[in-house]
Amino acid sequence: MTRGHRITIERGGHVRVVHGGQVLAESDRSLVLRETGCPERYYIPPEDVRLDLLTPSGTQTYCPFKGTASYWSRPDAADLVWAYPDPKPDVAEIKDHLCFYEVEVF
Repeated sequence: MTRGHRITIERGGHVRVVHGGQVLAESDRSLVLRETGCPERYYIPPEDVRLDLLTPSGTQTYCPFKGTASYWSRPDAADLVWAYPDPKPDVAEIKDHLCFYEVEVF
């Protein structure tokens, strides 16, 4: 990690992801990732995500702290979801968990 940069991961609460009136994910097993300078992000296990409603996109981004992310889209929302299939060791817990920009937290 860069000096002053910090990432923590802990168990999250109940989360639900709704897009276009359709539930895309709901989980009691989410992980909340807090990173310096970024909003809290909830990572959801793939078993709790409606992957049948998402299409893999060709987009990839690189984070020096988490690794390379892969993305999924909906017809009306490009790159709505991302995951780290091979995250950096410091954030290994989020491996293959999916993250959405907007989630409802209960």
